[in-house]
Amino acid sequence: MSTFSDTPLMQQWREIKSRHPDSLLFFRVGDFYELFFQDAEEGAKLLDIALTSRNNGSSRAPLAGIPVHALDGYLERLVRLGRRVSICEQVENPAEAKGIVRREVVETISPGTALSDALLDARRNNYLAAVAGDPVRGGRVGIAVADLSTGEVRVEIGPWSELADRLGQIEPAEVLLPRSWEVLENLPAIHGSLTYLGDWSFESSHGREELRRHYGVHNLDGFGLPDDSALLGAAGALVSYLAETQPHVCAALRPPRAVAIGEEMPLDEMTRRNLELVEPLSGGPEGRTLLDILDAALTPMGGRLLRRWLLAPLIRLEPIVARQSAVRELVEEVDLRKAVRLRLKGVRDLERLAVKVAAGRSTPRDLLAIRASLEPVPGIAELPLGSTSPLLGEIREGLDPLTELTGLISSAIADDAPPTVSDGGVINAGFDARLDEIRSIRDGAIEWIAKLQTRERQRTGISSLKVGFNKVFGYYLEVTRANLDRVPDDFQRRQTLANAERYITPELKEWEEKILGAEDRLLALEGKLFEDVRRQVATFIERLQSLAESLAMLDVFAALAEVAVHADYTCPEVDEGYGIEIRGGRHPVVETMMPREEFIPNDLCLDEAGRIIILTGPNMAGKSTILRQVGLISVLAQVGSFVPARSARIGVADRIFTRVGASDNLVRGRSTFMVEMTETAAILNGATERSLVLLDEIGRGTSTWDGLSVATAVTEYLHDRIRAKTIFATHYHELTELSERLDALANFSVAVKEEGESIVFVRSLVKGGADRSYGVEVARLAGLPTEVTNRARELLLELERDGSRRSGKGARREPAPPDPNQLGLFPATHPVLARISKIDVEQMTPIEALNLLAELVAQARS
Repeated sequence: MSTFSDTPLMQQWREIKSRHPDSLLFFRVGDFYELFFQDAEEGAKLLDIALTSRNNGSSRAPLAGIPVHALDGYLERLVRLGRRVSICEQVENPAEAKGIVRREVVETISPGTALSDALLDARRNNYLAAVAGDPVRGGRVGIAVADLSTGEVRVEIGPWSELADRLGQIEPAEVLLPRSWEVLENLPAIHGSLTYLGDWSFESSHGREELRRHYGVHNLDGFGLPDDSALLGAAGALVSYLAETQPHVCAALRPPRAVAIGEEMPLDEMTRRNLELVEPLSGGPEGRTLLDILDAALTPMGGRLLRRWLLAPLIRLEPIVARQSAVRELVEEVDLRKAVRLRLKGVRDLERLAVKVAAGRSTPRDLLAIRASLEPVPGIAELPLGSTSPLLGEIREGLDPLTELTGLISSAIADDAPPTVSDGGVINAGFDARLDEIRSIRDGAIEWIAKLQTRERQRTGISSLKVGFNKVFGYYLEVTRANLDRVPDDFQRRQTLANAERYITPELKEWEEKILGAEDRLLALEGKLFEDVRRQVATFIERLQSLAESLAMLDVFAALAEVAVHADYTCPEVDEGYGIEIRGGRHPVVETMMPREEFIPNDLCLDEAGRIIILTGPNMAGKSTILRQVGLISVLAQVGSFVPARSARIGVADRIFTRVGASDNLVRGRSTFMVEMTETAAILNGATERSLVLLDEIGRGTSTWDGLSVATAVTEYLHDRIRAKTIFATHYHELTELSERLDALANFSVAVKEEGESIVFVRSLVKGGADRSYGVEVARLAGLPTEVTNRARELLLELERDGSRRSGKGARREPAPPDPNQLGLFPATHPVLARISKIDVEQMTPIEALNLLAELVAQARS
């Protein structure tokens, strides 16, 4: 709201700012973008620029500014910080303005609407999501997703309980939510920048109207969208937000595609993280992911599609088999695969290039990149794709060569066109007669000046005379001081140098004006012609986007085939049965990180007769690797890929659940045990008979017997009630006794070979439970001093003898307190020995043992 003392400029700023209260308003003033008041204070802090002020009537307004030419760099910093920025431009010539110059916001850039190459990852979508629904009643929510940089739009319906997990799979950079949700206590944790809009934006009536308006249709029947109020509300909020923030780009938005319920597998955050599908657990550059192993895609859009597929495995058999057939054809037809990949190498990022054209942001080189991407298409379309795969046949049929577009760009744009139109030389000779005529005038003038030097040298007898040019004085004739006495009368002095004088002649100025005038006209005409060409290219946007989609799919299939051949993967038998049977299975990531050691393949079977495996063995033996290996093979199979195994039969799972570690949540103030129980509860409440459950330790964050009790109860519940396929890796050897009373439970262990007092990790999976944890041996391998490990071995023998005397063969129980009148093994008066007497070595990890030993040493020394 403007005040009485505001200057006209500040009144204009306040009026525009009131329409964009949640943005930093970059207000164009001449050659600067200026921020005022609270925007200036925040901008100065975030961008590390000077905070000053300017006159505003009787007061001063806080001010921070940046040069216009530096905008992109500062924008990148702000968007990466999650901020919204509105660009307010001068939309009339200041020289022609009557009063204050008219200004308008031309675009708003936020994390989900960024289009700059500097802000986009070529191999990752930049999604903006909108969510609508009734959070009070729970139930279903509508999710609408768009990638403005590619034009993709998707909509779907899902349960409120899975909202955070589904958004985690989509990986949006920004999420639009109703403003009333800001105070919700049950709003799940959502990653990405959150933007709250008025609740009316998410109403279904508004959604229907916005979709009809944007796509220019009378009704939405042709889109095949479910008539769901939450879905329509989310889609309407998404489209109206984009229309407001990026009005020039919205034309490139494709019609929304509905993702059917039951089409893609929900993957919760724990599973995505524990299986390291696209992000490493370590978070550092040393970690490798499944995506790193599989991404042999040759195009940016192929890389993006592969990432999406890995985060959304299929749960219907038909599309899985269709993808699998496409990969198989390219595996078996070696020459075909090589020919496809050879041609795909020339394809650029057609999806994003098409959007840049639609947005009016394409450069001459962008158009050349489109042409380069189209040139291999006829060759790909001639390949015998689809001989055994109907899906590859459909892709080949959809390869539109767009020969008329290739011809347009070839005839219009010079092969050596500069980066920008303002550099000149963009339009080919012969494309426009007017342009050719102006160029002829300019070239003739340049040729005249080039010959001028020879003529003037002959006329004056000054052999060192030179013709030059600079931006201040234009063309000139330069004469050294030694020859000044030979300068003719018609030379007019323009500039004096230390060793020479520079002159012009009337004739030289006349030709200079011809050249400069021609250059100005050339640039203006080339700019107009380029815009005409760009508008013609924009008429092909839909066909370009459709072609890009086909090429991306072909690229992914060829990449999966390439990896399958070189990594010795096999085509799994995927069916709607219950079981999983893997022969010679390997971990796809770990095997690539063992250059000096061969990965030991393992066989594993989960079926109705043996649906739960209790997996025991010492730390470092490879239990967690086997768990993740089974999960990754299942994901790959349901993506449609080949898998790292000698053979595999995979029954389609509706969900994959994992529970491994709790370190990520400890910083949130939740105990290890609480984190474990919360995560386990989510699995038990979400798993079905068709789920795959992978558990790596339960109950380590509490007492031994509490933990064992919970682990036993969880196993019984999974076996009797849920009946899900389960692998449970544990240090509780007591769980192996469950096989005596649970019919569908089997014991397996990771083999260890003893050599004297040492152990060797064989890393093979064998039937039967492990009889020891080898905790002391693992501690020795971890580097503990020999004195410590020898003493630990002595104590272990004492504790084992004591434990066996007290527990017998039945159910284990807590040791009874010692008789105060009887002398125990350790004097009760010594606190260090008292602590040692309570150690359960078999249940300790190497890190826990090391930490405890450090505490004991410190306690003993004190």
